[in-house]
Amino acid sequence: MYAAAARELARLLAQRGITVVYGGARVGLMGVLADAALAAGGEVVGVIPADLVAVEIAHEGLTELHVVSSMGERRHRMSELSDAFVTLPGGFGTLEELFGTVTAVQVGAHTKPCGLLNVDGFFNGLLRFLDHAVDEALLRPANRAIVVVDHDPLRLVDRLTT
Repeated sequence: MYAAAARELARLLAQRGITVVYGGARVGLMGVLADAALAAGGEVVGVIPADLVAVEIAHEGLTELHVVSSMGERRHRMSELSDAFVTLPGGFGTLEELFGTVTAVQVGAHTKPCGLLNVDGFFNGLLRFLDHAVDEALLRPANRAIVVVDHDPLRLVDRLTT
């Protein structure tokens, strides 16, 4: 189901002429997303640290592949190249990138929209945690609202691009 959602999002982005900027791997959901966007005629730009080229198996069929020196440079380059951010289900790296991007909005480093594709309720626990942080006055409601959430790729993209 996660791969299907990644493919659907990729096709939608390609149809709208929106370039996919992502972590540069050809494996996992990142690879599924890239392959589907390319198959739909879209442009895909990958950004991967040199020490992860072999580990994450860098995708060599992309429109562009930027090999950078560190994870910090990866995040910075991806932020420079992107107009908005969509987080798909994933693990620690995914969460680190999500929170880093949202924090950048919170502190005014950029104002680019941040979306969460909540495939089959994958992020429900995280969303409850964020709402709990608001209830406990540890997170401002305005900052909680930075994270735009939808389970439907079309609606999410519409919300991020309007």
